[in-house]
Amino acid sequence: MRSSFIIAAALCAVSFPALAKVDAAAAAKLGKELTPLGAEKAASADGSIPAWDGGLTKAPACFKGAGTRYCDPFPDDKPAFTINKANLDQYKARLTPGQLNLFAKYGETYSMPVYATRRSFANPQFIYDATAKNATTAELGGNGEALVNAITGIPFPIPDNGMEVIWNHKVRFRDTGVQRWNNQFAVTTAGDYNMVKIKEDAWFVYSTPGISADKLNNKILYFLQNTTDPPRLAGTLLLVHETMDQLKEPRGAWQYNPGQRRLRRAPTVAYDNPGTASDSLRTNDQLDVFNGAMDRYEWKLVGKKDLYVPANSYKIHSDKLKYKDIIKKGHLDQALTRYELRRTWVVDSNLKKGTNHIYKRRTFYVDEDSWQIVAVDIYDARDQLWRVQEAHTVIAYDKPYQLPAIETVYDLQNARYLVMAANNEDSETFTKAFDEEFFNPSNIAKQGSK
Repeated sequence: MRSSFIIAAALCAVSFPALAKVDAAAAAKLGKELTPLGAEKAASADGSIPAWDGGLTKAPACFKGAGTRYCDPFPDDKPAFTINKANLDQYKARLTPGQLNLFAKYGETYSMPVYATRRSFANPQFIYDATAKNATTAELGGNGEALVNAITGIPFPIPDNGMEVIWNHKVRFRDTGVQRWNNQFAVTTAGDYNMVKIKEDAWFVYSTPGISADKLNNKILYFLQNTTDPPRLAGTLLLVHETMDQLKEPRGAWQYNPGQRRLRRAPTVAYDNPGTASDSLRTNDQLDVFNGAMDRYEWKLVGKKDLYVPANSYKIHSDKLKYKDIIKKGHLDQALTRYELRRTWVVDSNLKKGTNHIYKRRTFYVDEDSWQIVAVDIYDARDQLWRVQEAHTVIAYDKPYQLPAIETVYDLQNARYLVMAANNEDSETFTKAFDEEFFNPSNIAKQGSK
């Protein structure tokens, strides 16, 4: 619809970061015309996107308590319609180029079940309060590689350039500390795969309630990845200290190799170096859809568009499913997915002259309610669409925050794909308290040598 671009004209497409803090009058719209995190609160003109009413903050009866599976709060929902090869033209205006290419490649089997939109996203009140403060103080420094005068909440709820939107994704609330399984599957053209079991500990120190920026020690998160299977990779550790000002202090990364029994600095854990055990189907900066430094790209905020994107993906998150039930030849079992019409921010990134990355261009689609990147179109050096990413998520309604259920990277050129963040046959993501010593490299070295 035309209204999906209502902000595009007002937002100049800028690639160089500008001061983002807004005046008190603009910030006062948060929680009124806008949601507390900056989304349009009202319904769309035709009602296909409902008004935000506070989101899902009460656990359904099927939920058994903290640390147990996030069950489907909408079990009776049925698809309003299913997009397939036969009716694609009817819906193509609300699909991304990547989605259209998935239909072109897998048209006989690929489909998208579309459900009524439920704006279920919610965060704790302290995140809303911190976001309101950030709106009038947060800025970008260091040509966009430093976050200044922001803490805990979304830094740029009313953004005016693409880098600010991506920063919002990078520091969105994901609990304060968690342990999760991020199992990964590199799927062959025949539909076969080997599972790589990965356990992760993460402390999102930026999101700590009541913390001040001077207490961060320039760290926004600490991350430890432990590969437990297959045996040839078991015991491999990856430690990351992600920084708030990457010019002052670049990302710190270390790897422990069990064969060498040594922890070494790992400066290659960034940008387009291959991700852990991914069979080169993703780069390091594709973990969590996108992470890390943005300095190799020019960023442009295109505006907003109403799109069918993954949302409320409780069905595919069920622990009653086995991985073999989900992972099929060519693509996921799409009958298990759920798409909804959502307002999304559209951000283009183009490789800067004089820099290098295997991806020449990426277009990011960011859900306006949560600041979660939900889809990415990825182009090669010939400007040909190469890969397509999607993030299927659920609301952890007892926290509340948005939690990954499963992520995919589809390679259109070699007909393979990568599945990440699946934990159906393992324990649910749960809250865990950490301190800085746990993520000290010397402590990780001791853990690895045990």
